[in-house]
Amino acid sequence: MLAWLTENIATIIICAVLIAVVSAIIVSMIKNKKKGKSSCGCGCTDCPMSSSCHPKK
Repeated sequence: MLAWLTENIATIIICAVLIAVVSAIIVSMIKNKKKGKSSCGCGCTDCPMSSSCHPKK
């Protein structure tokens, strides 16, 4: 088992870093969605899907 870990340590570290980065991106997107921010970064005035993101009250 120890031999396998030492042979694959680089792959394990890279996978762990990638999982951490993807998790951070997903958490950031969820927080922005809860705050009402747009995920595209532009205004919603000309967006055809603006009514589904920002329903009129």
